[in-house]
Amino acid sequence: MITRLQAIWLTFGLFILIGVGVIALKAAPHIPILAGIMILLAFGFFKRISWSTMEQGMRQGISAGIPSIFIFLLVGILIAVWIASGTIPTLMVFGFELFSTRFFLVTVFVVCAIVGTSIGSAFTTAATVGLAFLGIGEALGYNPALVAGAIVSGAFFGDKMSPLSDTTNLAPAISAVDMFAHIRNMMWTTIPAFVVTVILFLALETEPTKAANTTSFISTLHAHAHISWLTLLPVLVLFLVGFKKVPAIPSLLAGIVAGIIILFASAPHTSPADLIQIMQSGFKSETGVENIDRLLTRGGLESMLSSAALIFLALGMGGLLQALGIIEQLMGALAQFVQTTGKLIASTALTAIGVNFLIGEQYLSIILPGQTFAGHFDKLGLERKNLSRVLEDAGTVVNPLVPWGVSGVFLSGILQVPTVQYAPFAFFCLLCPVITIITGFANIGITRITKREHATM
Repeated sequence: MITRLQAIWLTFGLFILIGVGVIALKAAPHIPILAGIMILLAFGFFKRISWSTMEQGMRQGISAGIPSIFIFLLVGILIAVWIASGTIPTLMVFGFELFSTRFFLVTVFVVCAIVGTSIGSAFTTAATVGLAFLGIGEALGYNPALVAGAIVSGAFFGDKMSPLSDTTNLAPAISAVDMFAHIRNMMWTTIPAFVVTVILFLALETEPTKAANTTSFISTLHAHAHISWLTLLPVLVLFLVGFKKVPAIPSLLAGIVAGIIILFASAPHTSPADLIQIMQSGFKSETGVENIDRLLTRGGLESMLSSAALIFLALGMGGLLQALGIIEQLMGALAQFVQTTGKLIASTALTAIGVNFLIGEQYLSIILPGQTFAGHFDKLGLERKNLSRVLEDAGTVVNPLVPWGVSGVFLSGILQVPTVQYAPFAFFCLLCPVITIITGFANIGITRITKREHATM
């Protein structure tokens, strides 16, 4: 049986190993995580844990990520089809015409927040309007990491607050709370985080360094892509299926089919073989303008295979950590420090953050702390909606900050900006866990069970 001290030292060693590989050596996380798996397996054999137990743990960890991997592959295809059909180029052109470049970063954050809340998917928001904003930012001379930070902040505002989002349904379900009571209660931390994020992006606004080139950028897009309101039909389809609460995979398939229809309507010379090549290997832009070609040469199923491999490894390591009892020991250690409201909320938040970094899975960062600390909230006379709020503040929005987390892998692959580069500018995601811990110690927005309710529990 693994001891608590061994669990702490192993966790500390894994963080150093992966951190040195990803941050210091600037390596992709794949090999550092594989090295971590090898260390955990060696430790398991040393503790005489059977191979079948460890293998089963890895299988269970990986199985939790299969839907996410399938979504990754579909998003890669969707991006390629939407570029080929003119949908994403049209979003770029209309973005230049409709939005103020003077407040570009704030616009990116707010629009992505609105879209994310409307469709309930951070992934789809980042892969569609987010990708278009990244292209506009490139044309205006903005640091791609800064624009990506604004995209991620807005997309995960929507992922956290939308009643259509999986996590917005999961957190109150785990906590046994009404979903709309949960959303209202999140305002205590979400509104301050939103306001501070807007202020920070305003402070970072600069005059576009390439504003003079935007006319040339737009004219090149008009010359080489089909720019029309018609090409926005796939976007409308995604909004409609989102409002109908259609699951992510059927929604993406609907978006892909809509994009294919627009592609054949706008470019009838496209052959079935061309379409298969685009879906498989991605769209290849050949405008002759380096910046545009770099932005629009992307997508395809193959572009997501590296991300899928990383998720496979990260979730396998997470499953191994659970099979060895390391996660259980770590959560047990944190559960000792829950005598006060502030300590309970801080412990729950830190556990959610830790699960994100150790396992890399957004849902487990909500489920495991929720199951561990629910009883402690009851003992202190705190309403469960306090728990569900913390799970969103430190679980949902932290996952995109983890280079080997499901969201971090997806976003860095789609936006082609490494997680460690955009994370410092994902202000909303950074602020939420900090604010939730502060409100816990300051007793702000903390609702308590009435004596009558407490007596009936």
